Amino acid sequence: MKRVVDVVKVGDRIRFEDRVHVLAGLDGTLCRLLAEGDAGVRVLLLTQVLGAPDFEVLDQPHSARRRVPVHGPLDGLGPEVREKALAWERHILEVETGHVGPRQDWPPRPGYDPAVHSLAEREAAKAAELTAAGQAVSVATVRRMRARYREEGVWGLVDGRRKRERSVFGQADPRVVAAITGALTEQRGRSTGTLSRLRRQVAWLLQDTHGPEGVAVPPAATFNRLARAVAEQQGLALTAAGERRRASRPVPVFTPTHAVAPGELVMMDSTLLDVMVVCEDGRARRPELTMAVDVATRSITAAVLRPKGTKAVDAAVLLAQTLVPQPMRPHWPQYLSMAASVIPHARLVSIDARMQGAAARPVIRPTTVVIDQGKVFVSRCFLAAAEHLGISVQPCPPASGHAKGQVERGFGAIGTLFAQYVAGYTGNSLATRGSNVEDEACWTLPQLQDLLDEWVVCGWQERRHERLRHPLMPRLALTPNEMWAALVGIAGHVPVPLTAADWIELLPSRRCAIGDEGIRFEHRTYDGPSLNAHRHRSTATDGKWEVHHNPYEPWQCWVRLPQGWEPVPWIHQGLVSRPFTDTTWRHIRSVVNQREGRAEHEEQLARHLDELLRRAYTADTGVSDVAGSRPGETTPGAPGAAADAAAGGETSPTGRPAHSRRKAHTDRTKQRNAQAPLPGSPARQVPHMDEDSGTTPDIADSVTSAAAWSIFDAHQEAQQW
Repeated sequence: MKRVVDVVKVGDRIRFEDRVHVLAGLDGTLCRLLAEGDAGVRVLLLTQVLGAPDFEVLDQPHSARRRVPVHGPLDGLGPEVREKALAWERHILEVETGHVGPRQDWPPRPGYDPAVHSLAEREAAKAAELTAAGQAVSVATVRRMRARYREEGVWGLVDGRRKRERSVFGQADPRVVAAITGALTEQRGRSTGTLSRLRRQVAWLLQDTHGPEGVAVPPAATFNRLARAVAEQQGLALTAAGERRRASRPVPVFTPTHAVAPGELVMMDSTLLDVMVVCEDGRARRPELTMAVDVATRSITAAVLRPKGTKAVDAAVLLAQTLVPQPMRPHWPQYLSMAASVIPHARLVSIDARMQGAAARPVIRPTTVVIDQGKVFVSRCFLAAAEHLGISVQPCPPASGHAKGQVERGFGAIGTLFAQYVAGYTGNSLATRGSNVEDEACWTLPQLQDLLDEWVVCGWQERRHERLRHPLMPRLALTPNEMWAALVGIAGHVPVPLTAADWIELLPSRRCAIGDEGIRFEHRTYDGPSLNAHRHRSTATDGKWEVHHNPYEPWQCWVRLPQGWEPVPWIHQGLVSRPFTDTTWRHIRSVVNQREGRAEHEEQLARHLDELLRRAYTADTGVSDVAGSRPGETTPGAPGAAADAAAGGETSPTGRPAHSRRKAHTDRTKQRNAQAPLPGSPARQVPHMDEDSGTTPDIADSVTSAAAWSIFDAHQEAQQW
């Protein structure tokens, strides 16, 4: 016999459409409602009334409407608690319906047939059954469990102690928790200390509030765990670093940044790379990486490595690199080309001929560039370049790293996927830094740039990205190249050709006069025949001309003449035999400025620059000629100096031939490494030392030069004094 639980009956007072009605009659699926204070009768579908959001039976303490069984919260409980609640559900169903499970065709057990026994008798039978099974249960307990089941379903049968929310602070004294919260709040914006200092501050607060013997401070280990829990729960920070991290965290609810088309949002930022490189001055330093990441495809559209102190021209050139294809390097394999990738190369070549022979890196025209408040990105050079290219610039608020999280996460990925495999890796913290990182550095900045460009093509663009998932295909992760290939078919590709004049427009500019000696700035003079007709003349009121220059290629500049851009070479370009950058030039200039007069100043700068680059190229690690001797002087006693000069050999600014300096350095190194013979080994022949000079005839250099070449020895220095 199937028992039907009534939901409503004739005469019940119900709430429907924000009014109280009386159920006047039922006729199949129809019902008649009589509103209080109204003589009219409404005939409606019963399902319409029962499904109303505000439906409620007012005559019953709890609505008898059927509930969907609630089983989800049970998954978070232990197996014993869950099985006990499900067992109580079977007992209650048997008391109410006479059946244990969903099978209604089986006859009820003796004592539980609703046609024979009343509800009170069935409750008493269930209490006796459970008590006989070893579980002491009264009739009142069975009745109370039935009420919970009708109100909350299976979740109401769970022991209330198991459903109670546990505090993240455990059984800690609330007064101690309040004191820790107050101490953490008080140190906001101040210099933070250790947890032991915080524990002492909390003890002071407890003494001031509750007296000397009021509340005891927990032990150190317990207090440290409690302090971390309070800081995490209350949104406070234990250290200054944690305060900065929380300051940069967005306010919940966290809303991700979305873009549906390539170039819709491109994020740019700079950071120091965790790799030591050998700079042109021979020193090992960490370079600065400036990178642009497209949000829609997560593609690294451009990445530039420069010495520390990124200039505005670097950011401007980065914008230009995103608009042009990256050409294949001669030593790159063919499978790194765009033709071998998933990118629709044939179709793109028909639109943009520059795609022929390009590497597998997307070409994306930014619509909006998201930047921070760095002076490089808010400089006039960068903003002018963005305006020239038709790009909108969107600055981020201060201390909001989450606003450009895609590029920040890209920096972290480069550190773990690329930088840690490079010789000279410094680690991402002092705890992971090696002891001889500077000695491991072997790559120059151009070499590392070449490695990074190759890694972007094969290591980043072809790697599956967890955030590149379509909402309708969340199980499928795409690579940046696959996402760009999919979106470029929808958004299209519009080539932006950049001419030589466009590249010059992106460079930093300054106002300079054209005099008899030409154009002069940064202690360099630029002159050429093209300036003859414009010396001491200008159409501008200040008498100056617009000059653009590249800090990393200072051997020429460009001046805007009436006929257009005109390149002007540096007058001392022929004295420098190898490429150099502005960083090396400034280093040499600072050394020479300390001891050279103003006469022939610029010529001496160029000669010293040439000497440094030649020494770096020949792997000569000596510094005596630059640091200890004046350019143009001949070191007394240098063997073969006059002969080599007479023979027309290569002569450095010190007056000594380059090969003679290398030979002298090698001889001095051999002498410095000479050691006493081991016991039982033949005696080594030590050259006779000259008593006056203290050196051998083979390496009779000046004392100043020898001291500069050798390693300082404290014991030897003490004996000499």
